[in-house]
Amino acid sequence: MSSHSDRQNPGDAPGTSSAETSPVPEQPSRRRFLQSAAAAATVGAVPYAHAQTQPAAESAKPPAPVPPVTHPPVPARAVTLKINGRDYTLQLEPRVTLLDALREYAGLMGTKKGCDRGQCGACTVIAGGRRINACLTLAVMHDGEAITTVEGLAQGDALSPLQRAFISHDAFQCGYCTPGQLCSATALLGEFAAGTASTVTADVRRRPPQLTDDEIRERMSGNLCRCGAYPNIVAAVRAVHAGTTGDA
Repeated sequence: MSSHSDRQNPGDAPGTSSAETSPVPEQPSRRRFLQSAAAAATVGAVPYAHAQTQPAAESAKPPAPVPPVTHPPVPARAVTLKINGRDYTLQLEPRVTLLDALREYAGLMGTKKGCDRGQCGACTVIAGGRRINACLTLAVMHDGEAITTVEGLAQGDALSPLQRAFISHDAFQCGYCTPGQLCSATALLGEFAAGTASTVTADVRRRPPQLTDDEIRERMSGNLCRCGAYPNIVAAVRAVHAGTTGDA
């Protein structure tokens, strides 16, 4: 009987045995390859998983308390504001806005705090001859400067022409924005008289020929009226510019 090694493979040439053929290296099976790859991936992932779970365990600990940051108080300083022709010497911190200085320190409550972001115009005052938003500037920046608020528009008991025109043309409803509207319109008439152009002026290099409704709307666009009295505000400003207030 012949041995296993002497058996002839079906693919062998006739008259030859498997011992006489050259040895062929055994090819690994697909299953063996996949098993080896899975085992290698598992071994490599164990240290990574350990590294990922380690910070999670540490994060479970409560964080160490952070000591509060304290700053030494800034001492107040004397600031003199010339408001409506009167000197007010106020002790103010450098961070106090002009709006808060007028209302909380000088006691002039006519200037209103609306958005406190310079977007509504309720806090408009006239400082150094130009209109500004009092909520966007610091009081110390206007030390010694002349400031006009709504309280300073009238001459004693006599209302200004704009104030009378606002009443005649019903240019306000709730009245909250009216102080800023009046200060802005007062400065508007002065700017136009000085020849200041606006973005709707046909030729900004020349003096605006006339104060049209478009000019008034553009120049008053920084003052919002949530009641919607814009047509009456424009009519009041136009009447004062024309020399009439519309008084009955």
